[in-house]
Amino acid sequence: MKFATSALALVAMTAPAVLAFAPPSFGRPGTSVHSTAVETPTYTFPKSEEIFAEAQTLMPGGVSSPVRAFKSVGGNPIVFDRVKGAYAWDVDENKFIDYVGTWGPAILGHADDDVLKAVGETMAKGTSFGAPCPLENELAKMVIDAVPSVDMVRFTNSGTEACMGMIRLVRAFTGREKVIKFEGCYHGHADSFLVQAGSGVATLGLPDSPGVPPAATAATYCAPYNDLDAVKAIFEENKDEIAAIILEPIVGNSGFIKPDKAFLEGLRTLSSDNGALLVFDEVMTGFRVAYGGAQSYFGVTPDVTTMGKVIGGGLPVGAYGGRKDIMETVAPAGPMYQAGTLSGNPLAMTAGIETMKKLREPGVYDELERKAKKLVEGIVEAAKKHGQPICGDYAGGMFGWYFVDGPVKNFAEAAKGDSEKFGKWHRMMLERGVYLAPSMYEAGFMSMSHTDEDIEKTIAIADEVLSQM
Repeated sequence: MKFATSALALVAMTAPAVLAFAPPSFGRPGTSVHSTAVETPTYTFPKSEEIFAEAQTLMPGGVSSPVRAFKSVGGNPIVFDRVKGAYAWDVDENKFIDYVGTWGPAILGHADDDVLKAVGETMAKGTSFGAPCPLENELAKMVIDAVPSVDMVRFTNSGTEACMGMIRLVRAFTGREKVIKFEGCYHGHADSFLVQAGSGVATLGLPDSPGVPPAATAATYCAPYNDLDAVKAIFEENKDEIAAIILEPIVGNSGFIKPDKAFLEGLRTLSSDNGALLVFDEVMTGFRVAYGGAQSYFGVTPDVTTMGKVIGGGLPVGAYGGRKDIMETVAPAGPMYQAGTLSGNPLAMTAGIETMKKLREPGVYDELERKAKKLVEGIVEAAKKHGQPICGDYAGGMFGWYFVDGPVKNFAEAAKGDSEKFGKWHRMMLERGVYLAPSMYEAGFMSMSHTDEDIEKTIAIADEVLSQM
């Protein structure tokens, strides 16, 4: 529902319903895409407020995952009704340009027609088998062909589950317990990883989580991201005891932080020299920044990779894979046990297969990065025009920015961002029809369905909002 803030909005409110919640038109002849001459109509959310109020009596915080509650940006979340392409509609019939994309999986755009058709055909055969099916083979072959580090793969039901299997695997294979992770990197909510974990933990201001026994994290060592000397020091103090170095090869759970390529190369050398495994958590970056993931983007190959999000095409899925000698440690080929009732679910396999067919077409990732670059540079330019400190970056179909002079190279620098300003920015963008991640510690996502017009509208709205901050 819109609240009129200008004459333009009054016209829209008297127009047919289909126009009443359409995003305003920008970039008309004679009008700069950065013009703030006409205010954008703003939305109100009465039905969302009503539904969320009830949800808070039914579920902890009213949500099924913490960051959705908008705790770090103020106000209450909007409640979605439907999605299609680059857009989302809430229960109040407000339409949004969506840059969250169900937190990454919607790389084609929401509700892709071909994916839906294929899933419907598979659903007619049954929703779950709990037994081998040929779809698992097909998706496995696609993953193995695409990801440099993967000779064999095990499917799971989520990224968290994939990381739980991964950490057990690296310990079983090496016979060592200790692992190194990085401040602000999130690898799911398993006990071993909830140490300086970024994502929702950082969003809520929780350094750790109550309920995690000290013993569960005693073998987890943390280093600052992009700091190779800190990693060397941990190896020196724990000689022949480190099982693995585990990291997000691009950090998407502290906003958006790119690694120095020399950092990744140094980790590859350090792990090999010390008998440890190098693990890339590509749940977010896999098939998102390049078809072969961040390891393909940067040209650095780990020993083990975790995946999720995109490979399920919007349905629940995760996976971990690696060298054949490592993966043959996993049961039933080897002694390291991990299982899942719905693992390899035919619907998720189908959605992943159909999504990846489209992603392997020539030019897909060049186009995603072109659009991400246009969005980031446009908003950075608008912010600087209005005297706002800002920095931003992108890779493939993934991006982010901070309200701080950059560059940002680690979590400590990300945490210097102005959280109050980010919250105001988020709410004002939301009210004008742009749906961004409700935390300054989360990356944004571009899809194949976003158009240049969508991006130009977003930049124009951002220019208007930044002029008022």
